[in-house]
Amino acid sequence: MELTCIMCPVGCTLKVEKNGEDIIVTGNACPRGAEYGAKEITAPERIVTTVKNYKNGTICLKTDRPIPKKLIDEILREIARKKVPEKIYIGDIFIKNILNTKSNIVVTEINL
Repeated sequence: MELTCIMCPVGCTLKVEKNGEDIIVTGNACPRGAEYGAKEITAPERIVTTVKNYKNGTICLKTDRPIPKKLIDEILREIARKKVPEKIYIGDIFIKNILNTKSNIVVTEINL
C-alpha cells in the first residue's frame, strides 16, 4: 500500500507492507511516519467534522479526538438524529462519549 504521510508538512510517500505479523514502512523521513503508516494499515482513525442546521444558520461540530474510521458513518447518523438545544455555545459538548469511543462531539463554530 502506498500513502502520503500527514504527520508533518513534508508529506513523505510511504510504502507500507504487511509480512505475516510484521509491518514494514519505508519512505518515512521520521519515526512519526513509520508510526502513522503502521497505524493506517492496522487501525486507521480520523477526526470527524460536520455541519448541522441551527436556528437560521448552522453549527460546526467535530470529534475531540480521532475515532476509528469504520465508525464514521454511524457517528454521522448519530449526530443527525440529535436535536440541537435552544442555547448552545462554542466549546459545548454536543454529544458526550459518542458510541463509547471516548470522543466527544464539540461545537467549534456557530453561524447565524
